[in-house]
Amino acid sequence: MAYVNPAGEFTRDQRYIATRITVDGRDGYPVEAGRYRLVVSRACPWANRAIIVRRLLGLEDVLSMGICGPTHDERSWTFDLDPGGRDPVLGIERLREAFLKRYPDYDKGITVPAIVDVPTGKVVTNDFARITLDLSLEWAEFHRKGAPELYPQALRDEIDEVNQVVFADVNNGVYRAGFAGSQEAYDKAFNRLFARLDWLSDRLESQRYLVGDTITEADVRLFTTLARFDAVYHGHFKCNRHKLTEMPVLWAYARDLFQTPGFGDTIDFTHIKRHYYEVHRDINPTGIVPAGPDLSGWLTPHGRESLGGRPFGDGSPPASEPVQELS
Repeated sequence: MAYVNPAGEFTRDQRYIATRITVDGRDGYPVEAGRYRLVVSRACPWANRAIIVRRLLGLEDVLSMGICGPTHDERSWTFDLDPGGRDPVLGIERLREAFLKRYPDYDKGITVPAIVDVPTGKVVTNDFARITLDLSLEWAEFHRKGAPELYPQALRDEIDEVNQVVFADVNNGVYRAGFAGSQEAYDKAFNRLFARLDWLSDRLESQRYLVGDTITEADVRLFTTLARFDAVYHGHFKCNRHKLTEMPVLWAYARDLFQTPGFGDTIDFTHIKRHYYEVHRDINPTGIVPAGPDLSGWLTPHGRESLGGRPFGDGSPPASEPVQELS
């Protein structure tokens, strides 16, 4: 949920449900295998983060995943990909049913990712930034053997600093440009976005990953925006100083991650384009979904190995994505 303020600036409503699933269960929701369901859409960059982290950590067998379709109306995301239009575990047609079951007067955004308590059918949290950190920290007992350390203690301050500016200027920055309600607000967001992309290019020119020499939470958060840049943000959100493919360092970095197990295999460009171009009728009134861009470049050599780095540190890549989760 978001709004445009009187100055024409896009403002994201960040009043998420802050309940956490923790080892000690201090919020009433202890970590338990099989108890919770992660609800996502492959179209959504915020949900895509949770999909990637769940796969990298190997939590598929302990945290099930429900996948909503790429489009939604003002009421919420729907399970239109499933037989009968109902999630097979939760038995609901719309994600909002889980929100209203816990909060009958809930008046904020029905967003993904969300984690639902299966026994009660009530939403636990939709705090996307906290969800992925807790998957790393609170769910450690259930991580697969060889899972990477995505939020290592020694690097957390630096990861947090990078994440803060990337969220403000890039992850949310593309939306600030795309939904700007005035030329001044758009220009401000546009300049801020590309200044940060230039900063990221400089940072990544001599190091393979954003923080340290392995993949961390910071790379996951930047990747989901870069993956959508040419397909959506360049045209739909008017972020058109350059395409990603015209920014050599970031394009190579994005390809490197895309070709890393757990990243590119979670991306569905058809869902991504359908969501933005069909749902955002205020920006794209016709609902026409563009045929491009050409996606073949994502699998071309990136050359980032020359910078060193070890994608999974002392660990190993995840197994192939379960067939039942490919829809």
